[in-house]
Amino acid sequence: MDLGLKNRVAIVGGGSKGLGRACADSLAQEGAKLVICSRNAQELDQAAEEISAAAGVEVLAVPADLSKLEDIQTLVKRTVDHFGRLDILVNNSGGPPAGRATDTTEEVWYQSVDMALMFFIRMSREAVPHMKNGGWGRIVNVLASSVYQPIENLVTSGVTRMGAVAFAKSLADEVGRDDILVNNVAPGYLLTDRMMHIFEVRSEDTGANVEDLLQAHSATIPVGRLGRPEELGDLVTFLASEKNSYTTGATILVDGGVVRSVM
Repeated sequence: MDLGLKNRVAIVGGGSKGLGRACADSLAQEGAKLVICSRNAQELDQAAEEISAAAGVEVLAVPADLSKLEDIQTLVKRTVDHFGRLDILVNNSGGPPAGRATDTTEEVWYQSVDMALMFFIRMSREAVPHMKNGGWGRIVNVLASSVYQPIENLVTSGVTRMGAVAFAKSLADEVGRDDILVNNVAPGYLLTDRMMHIFEVRSEDTGANVEDLLQAHSATIPVGRLGRPEELGDLVTFLASEKNSYTTGATILVDGGVVRSVM
């Protein structure tokens, strides 16, 4: 299936590793030109070289702290200056710090809002004018299954990302007639460095072995295993493509069925 992504220009947040890297790899395999960003310039340059070599597409690496407005503005400007357009925005960043409802500090809350709410707002606000100029655009936000049910010790994720869902729905309403579609994906337990860190923290809190925790969680998932990052990346690529022409304002779980909500 030709997804119509050849020579489209995409920004992928957190594109050097984890879920962002999986999205970048998938988009590149479909022929999209990429701009990837993260705070670690060395890891970013290495990822850009690897993606370009594997897919034969141009990949621009732009170091950026996506919790800062000025870095986001620079990222979008460099993209448009270099490629002359911006078609696709994959909003992905590191998750907010762990925290419980009863003891998360003011400092952590402010940090979480910048990382996991304002980030989505700022990226979209800066990108949409360029998509309107091109008459086409796709925005995909990588959130978390915490928008459907709480995750232990991650109240910051649930609260901020529910805000991101509301923002995305409003944005989808506003830009749909410009052929700009806005969707969210909500990963469950996918085997990334971030997910392993969560299990390591739980191991420290409970004294349980990390491998035992992984096996126990696998047993709760209807498909019987944790997910692979590329399983999310391929869905993001479809939502970012011309083949997605009628889905907008949606939030799609990628969790192997672990979330039990019927809505």
